[in-house]
Amino acid sequence: MATLEKEKRQEKIKIQEQVEKPVSPWKDAWRSFKKNKIALIGAIIVLLFVVVAILAPWIMPYDYNKNDLVNRLQPPTGDHWLGTDDFGRDILSRSMYGARISLTVGFSAVLGSIIIGSFLGVVAAYYGRWVDTLISRIFDILLAFPSILLAIAIVAILGPSLRNALIAIAIINIPNFGRLIRSRVLSVKEEEYIVAARAVGMNDSRILIRHIIPNSITPVIVQGTLAIATAIIEIAALSFLGLGAQSPKVDWGKMLADSQQYLVNAPWTMIFPGVAIMLTVLGFNLMGDGLRDALDPKMKS
Repeated sequence: MATLEKEKRQEKIKIQEQVEKPVSPWKDAWRSFKKNKIALIGAIIVLLFVVVAILAPWIMPYDYNKNDLVNRLQPPTGDHWLGTDDFGRDILSRSMYGARISLTVGFSAVLGSIIIGSFLGVVAAYYGRWVDTLISRIFDILLAFPSILLAIAIVAILGPSLRNALIAIAIINIPNFGRLIRSRVLSVKEEEYIVAARAVGMNDSRILIRHIIPNSITPVIVQGTLAIATAIIEIAALSFLGLGAQSPKVDWGKMLADSQQYLVNAPWTMIFPGVAIMLTVLGFNLMGDGLRDALDPKMKS
C-alpha cells in the first residue's frame, strides 16, 4: 500500500513538472524580442550610441571644441580618425559629444510628450463628454500644422536654444501619444474587470493606476521608441537651421550646418555626422519594429 502511494506521488510530481510554468507577459515579450535578430541588431546599435553618449567626456580623443587651424580640413588620418573641420576640430570627438546632446534631447522630448500626452489621453477617454471634446479638439489643432513647421514657429517665438527646441519637439509629439492612449483606454474601460471594479466601489484614481494605465501602456512604449528616432531627426533639422544647439555646444545637426559649404572640398565633415544620424535612427526603428512584434499579440505567430 505504501509502495502504491509512493508511485502515485511520483507520477503526480512528474505531471506537475510537465505542466508549463506561467510566464509573465513581459518575459514572454522579451523571449519574442530575442528571437528577432533584426530587432536585436537595432538594439545593439542604440546601446552602442547610448554608451558613447554617456562616456563621451572620458573617451573623446580631443577636446570637441579645441581649434587647431594648422590642421583644418584634414582628411581622416591616424591622428584624427574621422578628419577635422574648418577650425581644425576633431570630428570624431565632436560626433561623440553630438551623440550626447542629440540623444539627451531626443529622450527628454519624447519622455515629456509621453507624460503629458498620456495624461491628457487618459483623462479624455475615461471621463468623456466635454472633457474629451475639449482635449480632442486641442489635439486636432496641433495636428493641423506640419510638425516641423510648428516646431520652427515655437522655437522662433521662444528663442533659439536647445531647451526651447526640446520644448517644441515635445509639444508637437503630444497629440500622437494622446490620441494613441485615448483609443486604447476607450476600449479597456469597457472590459468586464473594469465594470466589476466600479461595482465594488473602487475609486477612479485607483482604477486608472491599477488597471487601465497598465493595460493601455504597451502601444505607447512601441510608439515612444519610434518617436525617439523622429525626435533626433527633428532636433538635427532645427539645429541645421540655427534654431537648436548654439556655440559652443554642438550636435549632429549643427555639425551638418557648419560644414555644408565644404561638401565638395571636405566631404568627410558632413558624411560622418550624417551617418551617425542615419545609424541612430535606423537602430531605433529596427528596435521599435521588434518591440511592436513582441508586445502586440496580433503580430505573434
